[in-house]
Amino acid sequence: MNGAPVIQCRGVTVAYGRDIVLDRIDLTVSRGTLLPFVGPNGAGKTTLLKACLGLIPHQGGEIARDFGSHPPAYVPQQKQLDPIYPVSVCDIVRMGLYPELGCWGRMDGEQQARAEKVIGRFGLLPHRHKHFGELSGGLRQKTLLARAVVSRAEVLVLDEPTAGLDAASEADLLALIRSLHENEGKTVLWVHHRMDQCASLAWQVCRVDKRGVRLAKVSEVAS
Repeated sequence: MNGAPVIQCRGVTVAYGRDIVLDRIDLTVSRGTLLPFVGPNGAGKTTLLKACLGLIPHQGGEIARDFGSHPPAYVPQQKQLDPIYPVSVCDIVRMGLYPELGCWGRMDGEQQARAEKVIGRFGLLPHRHKHFGELSGGLRQKTLLARAVVSRAEVLVLDEPTAGLDAASEADLLALIRSLHENEGKTVLWVHHRMDQCASLAWQVCRVDKRGVRLAKVSEVAS
């Protein structure tokens, strides 16, 4: 971890209509950390991260963001995308280049090579021309993570990336996430529900529950 925090929340309140989900919370997230967001269903974990990214508005307080030279990359659960949508793995990964290409830009040689390298790194070469709906859950999630990585984002935000995956796919995806953090210095913020997996990847978590939002050691939350 180094430099300024990537996210600082000061007295932040987030609500849907009259329903307050997060009430005057404070949170500082350090650059270069791998931080799982844990807590009961409906506590506001995904809402908090979306507010931090600016994807949904907050009704009170301040959120300061410093995501580095590239916009952060948000990786939704694979089940949130329509599997019938006829887009290939290659097309989805290349979507990660849109922020630098703009609406009508064309990929240059470097960008094409970068996309192909990421597709290969994630073990997607045999599936590069398959439609999203043809893939297993693990391959879908890898495709979405590859889309995030090709963007060169320094901050990755993952919404329950292992949800619905079998044990082998879970282990494979967690190894990729660990490598992105440890070998490339990515800041990884992710909504998760398995404390045993959190303990193998991180020393602290962000606990979100009815008492509020707080950073805690994994051992304190798990006990």
